[in-house]
Amino acid sequence: MKIAFILLLLSVSACTTPPLQYKNVVLPQAVYSAQLQSDRPVVALALGSGGDRGFAHIGVIKVLEANNIKVDLVLGTSAGSVVGALYAGGYDGVALEKLALEMDREKLKDFDFSRRGYVRGEQLQDFINRALKNRSIEQLDKPFVAIATQLSSGRAVAFNRGNTGMAVRASSSIPGVFYPVIIQGEEYVDGDLKKPVPVTIAREMGADFIIAVDISQQPKDSPALLDIIDILKQSLRIMRQSILSQELASAQVVIRPVIGMTPEIDAASKLHLIKAGEEAATAALPMIREWLQKIAAEKALEQHPSSPLAVPRS
Repeated sequence: MKIAFILLLLSVSACTTPPLQYKNVVLPQAVYSAQLQSDRPVVALALGSGGDRGFAHIGVIKVLEANNIKVDLVLGTSAGSVVGALYAGGYDGVALEKLALEMDREKLKDFDFSRRGYVRGEQLQDFINRALKNRSIEQLDKPFVAIATQLSSGRAVAFNRGNTGMAVRASSSIPGVFYPVIIQGEEYVDGDLKKPVPVTIAREMGADFIIAVDISQQPKDSPALLDIIDILKQSLRIMRQSILSQELASAQVVIRPVIGMTPEIDAASKLHLIKAGEEAATAALPMIREWLQKIAAEKALEQHPSSPLAVPRS
């Protein structure tokens, strides 16, 4: 009886889902591009996956902007791709916070129960495209990359061209929940499977200085797990940590907002998560400034070896 009722709700939700505003889109692509070059340090912001915890990314961005930390390259996985796309598209921290508080998450859930998943993800795609005035990734204000996982091969794919909303949707498509996103005959799912925080891709693209934001829920330090669901969740967190540690190893600064258990999302909890991001980023500012100064001096030495402003490498 309960199952029938749930199926009925899902079918009703699917019927009432508004049609896509942007139906005809240029498919996302992962295209080789030359490494970013600059006389000053090339700064990348790598925003990690974490579902609703992604509101914390907004707080990090607010602090970086308030302290004149210029970001040259934005990369995001899953929730990080949602915030990253909007940030790369010109939304500053204050505008992101306003958008977050006004956003009705339930309207982004287009339920459609099938063997492939039960959320299509089209409304998330349309939300991003609408917010960005349907601009492609290459038309955004900052270079942006959305990380997804190709389902057939298991490899990470860095979408840096084409439709922004579809790239974000692919990056956010949690297996078993969202339908896989079909792009040029291949299925793509959540980038979290391969690049929970996309640091190594930022390095490959020429970033000199990488600020990584890890919003993941760490394994519980608990002597007793209550049931099989707790055991499975703990096991997945442990497996994820090995991938995560490899990614974070090449970031100069890792910001980890103190969140704890993911709260039920309402206006108050969104503000709480944003505040957690602000506090963690503020604590990281001395290290960020120290690294920027060090890398700037190293680049000056490489470009002008005889300059009195250049400081030799230690």
